[in-house]
Amino acid sequence: MHKHDRLAAFLRAFDLKARVLSGPTDSANLYVAAREVGEGASHIRFNVAGGPPPEGEFAVIVSAGVDFSGELNPLVGTLPDRMDFLLADTPALQGVADLFIGEAQSPRCGTVSVQDRLCEVIIVLVIRRAIAAGAVKAGMLAGLAHPALHRSLVAMHDEPACKWSVERLAQIAGMSRSHFIERFGTVVGETPGAYLTAWRLTLGRKALMSGRSVKQVAYQVGFGSVEAFSRAFSAKYGVPPSSVKNGM
Repeated sequence: MHKHDRLAAFLRAFDLKARVLSGPTDSANLYVAAREVGEGASHIRFNVAGGPPPEGEFAVIVSAGVDFSGELNPLVGTLPDRMDFLLADTPALQGVADLFIGEAQSPRCGTVSVQDRLCEVIIVLVIRRAIAAGAVKAGMLAGLAHPALHRSLVAMHDEPACKWSVERLAQIAGMSRSHFIERFGTVVGETPGAYLTAWRLTLGRKALMSGRSVKQVAYQVGFGSVEAFSRAFSAKYGVPPSSVKNGM
């Protein structure tokens, strides 16, 4: 694994599910398309929040419905609403898209599972591309795209329970404390402490929904006490963590 894998924590914490669909439907948000009917794939569109296919611009070959844990996943909220990629610009994506279309057009044993896994790979490559291209200028995605700040973000994502100090995070980013605080605020849009707390609460909420106890979750995500976790959780979500645990 890459030393600073910007997506690993999200793929561990949040379910990425994809399902190939029989033609464009309201459930579709990923489209592999050609410039003309009968031609090979040339274009991918990912409508993060859903939306129409690229009608008139391209001929849709395969469509799919993708769910990356929706509003539970903070990464989803930072992605552009629509992402378009020319496959000629991304050879890796072209190769996977061709395999994807081949499975969709010539079904064989296990083809549904293969299609769905290839679709998931396409989404990871699309998000990678969005990060590399600096598709968003502020927020989490901008931080992950930053050549230095991404290291501190990945550290927090990978080890949320660690007692991170601003000094340590600045050191990981290779910056002075003051420069790190200034850059983090400008690029990500909040302080490192606020970001870390929000990430811990996001993971905590997900863990509660999976059935873990409030006490277990509080310490697992890095809060010093159940009381501190409960206060922060209630302030962010407007309900106590016990209500999530009880399915309310």
